[in-house]
Amino acid sequence: MKHFRYPITMEIAGATALWTRPDSGDAPVSYVAPTPSAVRGIFESILWGPDIRIVPTAVEICAPLRYHSYVTNYGGPLRAGKSIQKGNNYQLYATVLLDVCYRLYADVIPNSRKENLPEKALEWDRKTTSPGHAYQDIFNRRLKRGQSFSIPVLGWREFTPLYFGPFRSQTEVCRELSDITIPSMLKEVFPDGYNSAFRAVYSQSLRIHEGRLNFPREEV
Repeated sequence: MKHFRYPITMEIAGATALWTRPDSGDAPVSYVAPTPSAVRGIFESILWGPDIRIVPTAVEICAPLRYHSYVTNYGGPLRAGKSIQKGNNYQLYATVLLDVCYRLYADVIPNSRKENLPEKALEWDRKTTSPGHAYQDIFNRRLKRGQSFSIPVLGWREFTPLYFGPFRSQTEVCRELSDITIPSMLKEVFPDGYNSAFRAVYSQSLRIHEGRLNFPREEV
């Protein structure tokens, strides 16, 4: 069964971004553009609802690519046991992007995987015949008002945006960014629906042409 797709868009910009390449190990290096899962997370930060699926379709890069070395003191749970016991942090090195701006595109469709949905989501589903259209309408209203479910981030949580909202008239896509190939990009890590187990999925041989990265189309 095919579902109607309801398009949503937004622009996001900030001083620093890190779209982590999993193959870069413990010194993360950023992809040139956000992954589909990162795009989905940004949209969901404006309005989240388990009764719909957000399917990212494209990203447009609207600022020149500028990489920079970044160092921070890490004090999280992935430290060695002795470091945690002694309260010691360690320096985490990363290669990030500076002064970023993106236009994000996605489609909204009903969530066909309802077996793990919470009761509130099922109640919403029973009240509407078009949850995708309802989400689109509420999302656009919230985006124009500057409202969000949580703070949107540009990869790491400390990289908050300087702007998020509708497309701005002065923003221009970097058309000179062309024929850039991404051999492998992380697509998503929870592909089996709401409250599912971790399972990383990758897309192969993606290409940026005239500043635009189109994600492989999903048949839904």
